[in-house]
Amino acid sequence: MQQLIQLYKQYSGKTPASCEPLAQAGSNRKYFRLTADDGTTCIGVIGTSQRENHSFLYLSRHFKEKNLPVPEIYAVSEDESRYLQEDLGNTSLFSALRRGREANGDYNQEEIELIKRTIKILPHFQIEGNEGLDYTQLIAPTHFNIESVMFDLNYFKYCFLKTTDIDFDEVLLQRDLEQFAADLCTNTPHFFLYRDFQARNVMLKEGKPYFIDFQGGKAGPLQYDISSFLWQASAKYGAELRQDAIKTYLEELQHISSGIAKDYTKRLPHFVLFRQLQVLGAYGLRGLFEHKQHFLQSIPPALKNLRLLLDNNVTKKYKFLNKILRRLTELPAYNKANERVKVSKNKLIVSVWSFSYKKGLPADESGNGGGYYFDCRSTHNPGRYERYKQLTGLDAPVIQFLEEDGEILPFLEHAYALVDFHVNRYIERDFTHLMVCFGCTGGQHRSVYSAQHVAEHIHNKFGVEVRLCHREQGIMQILK
Repeated sequence: MQQLIQLYKQYSGKTPASCEPLAQAGSNRKYFRLTADDGTTCIGVIGTSQRENHSFLYLSRHFKEKNLPVPEIYAVSEDESRYLQEDLGNTSLFSALRRGREANGDYNQEEIELIKRTIKILPHFQIEGNEGLDYTQLIAPTHFNIESVMFDLNYFKYCFLKTTDIDFDEVLLQRDLEQFAADLCTNTPHFFLYRDFQARNVMLKEGKPYFIDFQGGKAGPLQYDISSFLWQASAKYGAELRQDAIKTYLEELQHISSGIAKDYTKRLPHFVLFRQLQVLGAYGLRGLFEHKQHFLQSIPPALKNLRLLLDNNVTKKYKFLNKILRRLTELPAYNKANERVKVSKNKLIVSVWSFSYKKGLPADESGNGGGYYFDCRSTHNPGRYERYKQLTGLDAPVIQFLEEDGEILPFLEHAYALVDFHVNRYIERDFTHLMVCFGCTGGQHRSVYSAQHVAEHIHNKFGVEVRLCHREQGIMQILK
């Protein structure tokens, strides 16, 4: 951090009045908000991946020259490991659309206009951003081709499909995947492909969308980014909203370059399918292997998207792939009706608590003493920072801090493994009670986050009744 402060001094001629760490936004980059004496701010970034840093810095300058809305780069260290950029504030498009998501996709007119305003900017990045862009400056692979497509399709196969009980013929599946990859790459003009175009990567400053996290971009087809944005599993965009947004996109695309949108909608469903398989691979790795709750929760809506594509015969040409994907969408593990049946058969009740060590351990009223007390105090404490002191582990800023800080998730991996074994054995032996507790200093941040996520994990995986109590917050919840 001292080297970042030194870079700020070289840029401004002054020492910052404060340098506050921010939650990491993915990858291994660390973010800081540096504030001057007059209150003006900028964002300092430390990144250990030279390739990512170089790609981001190159694209930022290139897009800025094209008058595209990206953060301005103020200063860069000689080795490109540290840089200062424009502060776009704290409001992402994802957070601005929270009400609509929580209303099960019932977005109001203001939110719809915000989505369309963002979508309208995308073709400018794809077309104007492509002009004069030196793709050799970007992270390899720099082009959307059969090889890069197969990377993602195999990611789906090994990180998601093979975690299920579905038995399949490797040769037949590989044959269909390779044909699918070839079809995606045939007669496909290349423009700038954002790669990770989603609401989390759009910031709102004074109501205007600014685009970030484009360092993974490459040369590729126009359809990919719309598929990434509008079919994001957790966004809950309805069919009517998607069609309206696509219409807005195509009108702007036609305005920029007439005739370029030929066959766009005809080929779009295949790119939507590709994107769904790609994200299921990511959800498998991050959710099933790393036990990150957000990714686990994204699997059912992603499979719902996949089911709709199958119903529209998108996979008609790929018969074996179609057969396997059909079976995948019918798995009982992701079928809510089956989960309810499972609940009714299990006698076990799991009590999950969050608590403050200062106020003592929660008492086991069952009398059997079975279970665990996990001490969360070894992990990074958001309560040390003023911005989080009035929040709890249920609030989005704290959740983001804990998940992207990199300490709570490895901690919980071990807790999940122990608890899973215990719950499974208790079910087998018809035991009726298990207690799992998470404590931290104040019973407000780390323990609340841990208890909430473990409770949801147990309920989702085993279908048992979970009685959750955040003792110091006065919150009780029954999952059944």
